[in-house]
Amino acid sequence: MRNRQSLTVSLLLGGMLIAIPLVAQAGGTIKGKVTYSGKAIPAKEFAFSKFPNIEFCKKNPSKKGDDTRLLKEVEVDGSKGLKNAVVSVRGIEDKGFKFKADVKAQLCEFLPFTGVMANMQNFMVTNEDADASDPKSKEGVLHNPHSFDVLGAKSQTLFNIGLAKKGDSLDKTIKMKMAKKGSVLRLQCDQHEFMQAWYLPVTNGHVGTTGADGTFEIKDVPAGKHKVLAWHPIAGNVEIEVEVKDGATVEANFDIKKVNSFKG
Repeated sequence: MRNRQSLTVSLLLGGMLIAIPLVAQAGGTIKGKVTYSGKAIPAKEFAFSKFPNIEFCKKNPSKKGDDTRLLKEVEVDGSKGLKNAVVSVRGIEDKGFKFKADVKAQLCEFLPFTGVMANMQNFMVTNEDADASDPKSKEGVLHNPHSFDVLGAKSQTLFNIGLAKKGDSLDKTIKMKMAKKGSVLRLQCDQHEFMQAWYLPVTNGHVGTTGADGTFEIKDVPAGKHKVLAWHPIAGNVEIEVEVKDGATVEANFDIKKVNSFKG
C-alpha cells in the first residue's frame, strides 16, 4: 500500500506563474532472506492406493516413483533459504484493510501452501480439477476442503464443504475464535490427506512470501519502528524489530531454528 502527499511548487517563468504539482513518496521497503538452520524435516509420504483419483493425482510432480505422493512441507535450498515462509509486519491495525484469501485446488494440491488471511473476512477455495479419462470424475475431481482454527494442540473446525465439480467454489466469512491468542488457519482435503496448506491471520497488507531461495520484499511500509515476523507453519518462526525510513530500503534477515510453529 502506498501513501502519497501532494505538494505544489509555484514558479515564475517568462512572466507566467505556473503551478507544478510534486508527489512525495511516503514509506519504505523491507527486503531480506529467511533461512532455516534447524534439523532437516523430510517430506511426508502417502501411498496413492489409499486415496481416490489415483491416476489423476499422480500427475502432480511431487511424488516418489509411481506409488508414493510426497508432501514437501519444509523446502530449503543450498544456501539454507527457506521457501514459503510468510513475512508480516505486525502491530499495524489497518481499519480499512480488506482481503479475501484465494486458494486453488489444482492437481490434487492446495495452492498456495502458505499465505495470509484476515479474520472476520472471506476465504475462498476453488476446485480446478477434472479428469476427462475417468467417467466418474469427468465433470470434477471431488475435493473436500476442511479448515481448522489451530493454536498448539487445540483445533476447531471453521468450514467443511465438498466441491464436486471443476469450477465449484466456497466463499466463507472466517470467524477464528482463537486468533487474538495467535492461532493460524490449517486447510486439508478430507478426500486427499496430502492436500494441506496453512494461512497466517494479518491485520494489514504489509506482507510477503519467500521464494525458493528464501528471499522476500515488502514495499510501501509506513516509516517507523516495526516488529516483523517470519513465520512457517512447520519450520517455526522468528520476530525482529526494524526501522523503516521514507524512500529507503532496510534489510531484515531471519534464521529459523524450529521454535513454536503455531504462534501467529
